[in-house]
Amino acid sequence: MTPYLLRTTFIKYAIYSVYKMRCPYCSSTESEVIETRDNEDLSATRRRRECTKCKKRFTTYERVENIVLIVIKKDGRRESFSREKLRAGLLTACEKTTVPLEKIDEIVDEIERELRGGESIEVESKKIGRMVAQKLKKLDKVAYIRFASVFRNFVDVEDFASEVQKLIK
Repeated sequence: MTPYLLRTTFIKYAIYSVYKMRCPYCSSTESEVIETRDNEDLSATRRRRECTKCKKRFTTYERVENIVLIVIKKDGRRESFSREKLRAGLLTACEKTTVPLEKIDEIVDEIERELRGGESIEVESKKIGRMVAQKLKKLDKVAYIRFASVFRNFVDVEDFASEVQKLIK
């Protein structure tokens, strides 16, 4: 092993052993990094870990801490942007469809990147909803209708029928 490779291996090992993660299954702080992968735009590092106590595997993500985005709700309230809330909404819309989890995470990443690249740190919830609807419409029609029914506040069957007719054309 060359000195450079040996040093790099040691540095990687030292970094992994310093940053301990709590296992979501047994709460142990002892785990081993099995695989490390950067996403395409290098904004996050995905680490696949295995708990040394219970032997279960879990995934962690390492991201640069960004400025807080503020979402302006319909009623005028303001709250911090939540990736988890956006992801949960997408998961609900895509439930029992063929949309893979990786694609949902990709959509969340794309939307967050677009919002952070915008002109303001404040964004209306309607804008986020339109972005999600646009991406779901291209990806899966059933997921799109589910999301649109909540986002556009469908109140009766005619609203659903009208939206389905738009998709068919």
